[in-house]
Amino acid sequence: MEFDTIAAISTPMGEGAIAIVRLTGDEALSIIDKIYKGPSGKKLSEAASHTIHYGHLVDPKTEKIIEEVMVSVMRAPKTFTREDVVEINCHGGLVSVKKVLNLVLANGARLADPGEFTKRAFLNGRIDLSQAEAVMDLIRAKTDRAMNVALNQMEGRLSKLIQRLRQEILETLAHVEVNIDYPEYDDVEEMTHHMLIEKATFVRNELQKLLQTAEQGKILREGISTVIVGRPNVGKSSLLNSFVQENKAIVTDIPGTTRDVIEEYVNVRGVPLRLVDTAGIRETEDIVERIGVEKSRAVLKEADLILLVLNYAEELSAEDENIFAAARGMDVIVIVNKTDLPQKIDLNRVKELAGSAPVVTTSLLEDRGVDELEEAISALFFAGELEASDLTYVSNTRHIALITQALNTIDDAITAIENGVPVDLVQIDLTRSWELLGEIIGDTVSESLIDQLFSQFCLGK
Repeated sequence: MEFDTIAAISTPMGEGAIAIVRLTGDEALSIIDKIYKGPSGKKLSEAASHTIHYGHLVDPKTEKIIEEVMVSVMRAPKTFTREDVVEINCHGGLVSVKKVLNLVLANGARLADPGEFTKRAFLNGRIDLSQAEAVMDLIRAKTDRAMNVALNQMEGRLSKLIQRLRQEILETLAHVEVNIDYPEYDDVEEMTHHMLIEKATFVRNELQKLLQTAEQGKILREGISTVIVGRPNVGKSSLLNSFVQENKAIVTDIPGTTRDVIEEYVNVRGVPLRLVDTAGIRETEDIVERIGVEKSRAVLKEADLILLVLNYAEELSAEDENIFAAARGMDVIVIVNKTDLPQKIDLNRVKELAGSAPVVTTSLLEDRGVDELEEAISALFFAGELEASDLTYVSNTRHIALITQALNTIDDAITAIENGVPVDLVQIDLTRSWELLGEIIGDTVSESLIDQLFSQFCLGK
């Protein structure tokens, strides 16, 4: 079953100009021969590789024309899966694309599992596991920066670094083995404790560099959970609407308008934010509003970034100070909104409460201060570090965990060497590091993990 011929719709379902049904496997060309008829009358199995052909799909049982199509033929091994691949381009309506898929399945193909095309590319050696995971990161990228990180990983930048470090460890292990098994050989340099520390320290430093990019990489991949908090009627919903650039949230002068949590994904200067507008935090007798306030307090605790909004035209209240207290120790940007109105707030007290957190003044009504706010968000998390194009970023949670474990075992090896532990015992930790790094690219990974990872892909990819 692993390498039978599979098929799936590879474009989103819905109305559109074009839809694609993709086949891959040894029988892909023989299946298309059964159902395709072109002007020349030739079979597509006789066509040259990487060519596209106009014609019709015909049900062989009824001789009825099913669709007008353009069919691409790509022969192994120069394809994504390293198998024969056929892509049927048809009209993008719901009915037409389903008819094409059903015709393909009725003539010998099996419906692909989620991610099975990419899984085959991995199993056939076309890409490694980290590159396969980057395919889904690329599809899900919300910003240009996130897309660039995924592209670099898909093209093998992380893989090459991991392979280089594994090779360094492997050569060290081989050297140790030769010293142990053939101590009488004079022409083999002895692997001293000093040489072991030098090799292990090099690997450790490279892994530490990778982990230094992990926070930014993970932010790009998953987004920053950002919560907008403040008392009612300070401009929280206006701030959400400003980021989204449409009226997602109701804005009125009546306090307590927002009674539930509103979520939206936005891109702020390359920083992906999972933006949450909350109900204004205050004491209230309204049961529905009170539930919204409790939800606001709950999401506040889980946020990566808090946008704390104050009213320039009102004095600081005990509720404002309570919100500052609840956000203490977290990443906060303080926004003093409504500067188009006469000032009543004590800005010195605001800065005192904010401490090291940035304070930005805005008038969302007049669209003032938004650029400064966006700059503060970008600087808080990236500070220009992601502009370095020569760095390799690690963004996948699984990769980060494995690199952290590999770093810990390298540290254990270095500690053992410094304590005079025999080299044949030190190689146990080095071997474990080599195995952990192999799990990133799929060299030492279990079949069950492979199945789990690819099951998260979309159907047809």
